[in-house]
Amino acid sequence: MPKRDESFLASVELMFDKAADLVGIADDLRHKIKVCNSTYTVRFGVRLRNKLYTFTGYRSVHSEHREPVKGGIRYSMHADQDEVEALASLMSYKCALVEAPFGGSKGALVIDPNEWESHEIERITRRFTQELAKRSLISPAQNVPAPDMGTGEKEMSWMADEYKRLYPNDLNSWGCVTGKPVSKGGIRGRVEATGRGIQYALQEAFRHPNDIQWAGLDGSLAGKRIVVQGLGNVGYHAAQFLSQEDEAIIVGVIERDGAVVNNDGIDIDGLHKHIHNNGGVKGFEGFTEDTESVLAMDCDIFIPAALEGVITLSNVDDIKANIIIEAANGPVTFSASERLRERNCLIIPDLYANAGGVTVSYFEWVKNLGHIRFGRMQRRQHERQTLDMVSAIEEMVGAKFPAQKLQKIIEGPTELDLVRSGLDDVMREGYQVISAKWNSDARIPDLRTAAMMIAIERIRDSYSSLGI
Repeated sequence: MPKRDESFLASVELMFDKAADLVGIADDLRHKIKVCNSTYTVRFGVRLRNKLYTFTGYRSVHSEHREPVKGGIRYSMHADQDEVEALASLMSYKCALVEAPFGGSKGALVIDPNEWESHEIERITRRFTQELAKRSLISPAQNVPAPDMGTGEKEMSWMADEYKRLYPNDLNSWGCVTGKPVSKGGIRGRVEATGRGIQYALQEAFRHPNDIQWAGLDGSLAGKRIVVQGLGNVGYHAAQFLSQEDEAIIVGVIERDGAVVNNDGIDIDGLHKHIHNNGGVKGFEGFTEDTESVLAMDCDIFIPAALEGVITLSNVDDIKANIIIEAANGPVTFSASERLRERNCLIIPDLYANAGGVTVSYFEWVKNLGHIRFGRMQRRQHERQTLDMVSAIEEMVGAKFPAQKLQKIIEGPTELDLVRSGLDDVMREGYQVISAKWNSDARIPDLRTAAMMIAIERIRDSYSSLGI
């Protein structure tokens, strides 16, 4: 019998075990960190189209070593308890790695959003929120959901509004979820956050030439050939930023109904509009139905930004990329990652690479608790201080400051500027820490193991400080 890949949850646990062995953590505490604390299954009815429909939802809490716990809610027909627990586990490790002050949680509703009208999705979402609220599974102080696959700003806005109806005296009620529209307490830069984080992660990786050389590459991101799987929110923004700002070349995009190939570089904005207007990539210049050949394209970087388990033992030997950056959660199985490492494919792991979403969610949560927009207090003070400094320089040198440059430097940072700055700092520091860990000990085989070790050590230390 051919060897098969492990399940998503088993894959996460195997990665945990490998790292925990190297950390040398006591068995009892190791088990406590590894298992999910609780998983709730809720079933509720909603009357729609003159019929009562029963929906199944999940909310799993992996670890409460920090509170509130944090994690998205996805709408998917394929969601189940194992998937939700695997994702909740990754959230704990991810938050610990990037030092976001949250425990890990995750949720899902078994539903195909495409089968329902928007007003029906709203009614379903509000009922789901009521079920979560009954069990304290949504709260700015205890459990803070966010968007995930199949959900977005609209769903988060409905959830926040429903929570506000249930708890009208909660001053911080809008902090019960993140990923909201800016008009409803959201933060600028949240929609692009995970894709922007992918860009920052790759930029930092290329500032570590030894890591890049290990994978057989050199230089900068400029001119690097990239294949993206999944042009949803994350894949689109990552591809857009990397191609437009870093001069990388997106040579392949894989979607559900086929793929697009262009060795000179795909027009990402044009393709994104085509998908929005036509429901898929079919009909776009360079379209092919042969997605497997695009997955196996000769490229420098592969960005899986769709689902878990897309690179498995069945196709791992076809992958030619030197670097894989996991924009999705768990896109490379444990067994496949072992095979890739043998041929020096550098995997930038999901618990670091796609942490941009939870990082900017953290900024949004802080904004909601503070009840003030970032930059509100200091922007004009920065402008006046800079003008005073420029005036002094002009007096000293006896010449006027160049007008174009003056306007650029006096403008104080906007909320978006500050969000991007904070995210860039988190992604830079995160890579530096895991790279240093990997390169400091010959027993540590890859970045994934190094990242997981750091997360385990930080959760262990948190439990120790609680007396556990």
